[in-house]
Amino acid sequence: MAMNLPATGGEEQAVSTINTTPLVDVMLVLLIIFLITIPVVTHTIPVTLPKETNIVRVTKPENINISVNREGDIFWNEQRVPSVNALVDRLKKVSPLVPQPEVQIRGDGGARYEYVGKVVFACQRAGIVKIGFITEPPPRGG
Repeated sequence: MAMNLPATGGEEQAVSTINTTPLVDVMLVLLIIFLITIPVVTHTIPVTLPKETNIVRVTKPENINISVNREGDIFWNEQRVPSVNALVDRLKKVSPLVPQPEVQIRGDGGARYEYVGKVVFACQRAGIVKIGFITEPPPRGG
């Protein structure tokens, strides 16, 4: 039996060029995706965002400064208040005044929010209408 071998001529040469059709297809798909998603990102509902302002607050003598330290101790104008109930009692004495004094709360940065929340809740229980928080502005460039 004789075996038939294909003729070795110039017909079967290796293709050395890269098929760029799949590459072009992928690039076109990516282009279409970007054309669809970029307008969604850039077009939003126009809103006016608040601007940062640094207003110097002048503390009036009738304002009440309540401080809360890291351990949760409460201070009324530098005098320690023994408990939250004592704070409520003191606030109830000043809440009927006209005009009602503003309560300004200074909370230590390392204090738990629970401690400051107790002071806010005490003000609410006493009927204080205006509460402010005293903070320090961040350093320039920070």
